[in-house]
Amino acid sequence: MRILIGGGSGFVGRELTRLLRDKGHEVTLISRQPGPGKITWGELESQGLPPCEGAVNLAGENLINPLRWWNESYKKDLFSSRVDTTKALSQAIAASSSPPHSWVLVSGVACYKPSLTAQYTEDSEWTPFDLLSRLVKEWEAAALLPENVAKTTKQVIIRPGAVLGRDGGAMKQMLLPFWLGLGGTLGSGRQPFPWIHVSDLAGIIVRALEPPADTPPSSSPQVFNGVAPALNTNYEFTKELGRVLRRPTIFPVPGFVMNALLGSERAVILTQGQKVIPKRTLESGFQYNYPDLTSALKEIVN
Repeated sequence: MRILIGGGSGFVGRELTRLLRDKGHEVTLISRQPGPGKITWGELESQGLPPCEGAVNLAGENLINPLRWWNESYKKDLFSSRVDTTKALSQAIAASSSPPHSWVLVSGVACYKPSLTAQYTEDSEWTPFDLLSRLVKEWEAAALLPENVAKTTKQVIIRPGAVLGRDGGAMKQMLLPFWLGLGGTLGSGRQPFPWIHVSDLAGIIVRALEPPADTPPSSSPQVFNGVAPALNTNYEFTKELGRVLRRPTIFPVPGFVMNALLGSERAVILTQGQKVIPKRTLESGFQYNYPDLTSALKEIVN
């Protein structure tokens, strides 16, 4: 299959590209910079969709970019880097004379309201309640295909939690302080911590790219929670990472410090959390390589 990936040079995109190529698929990246095996976003808009059997969008400005101050221009970039790229891809698919059989958007679990008790599956109803949930709403709405195209192109939305892996994501910024023995819980530590190993997320995306079954695709997207089946708290994650690294975890970071460093609208993704259950992901028969924290963290640290 030929697969088109927006945002393919990022952390998840690199893992997905590697997995697809290992399985014998051909990958074209949509990038800001031209190069071999790439097209630019400008070319996508001016020349239309290149021939492909599947398309994925992973593009988006890093939400926890420690080098960027939380201000209006950063918020604008967070929205435009996700919503505009998704819209560009969905419009190119809709305008194509031979659209792909699968179109996958990777969004996030920020649509589910943080709670210590509520549990969310893919069927849970939700309405936007803050900046990040509004972002998910606009982002997922931008992916929707017109009904006539949705009859032949399967639409899938995957909502990952914190993506854990060696080469990027949350772990990249965490490993050094933990190695130095300066790791600790964030805020109360009681908040749920939905997470997934990057190779499992790539596996879920590859599965979503498979041609639809004999039944015609539904006009509304299939949604999968891209999280591990283990329900962990931030405290459990912190203690397990300390144990795997053989380092103490005695320096908690109070919520007000996180708010000051990141801005309160952004800090919520670390200081609050949701119990997200991958009900439909498990029902689809997907086999996790790293279903629990111990196996995931050992692979990353070793």
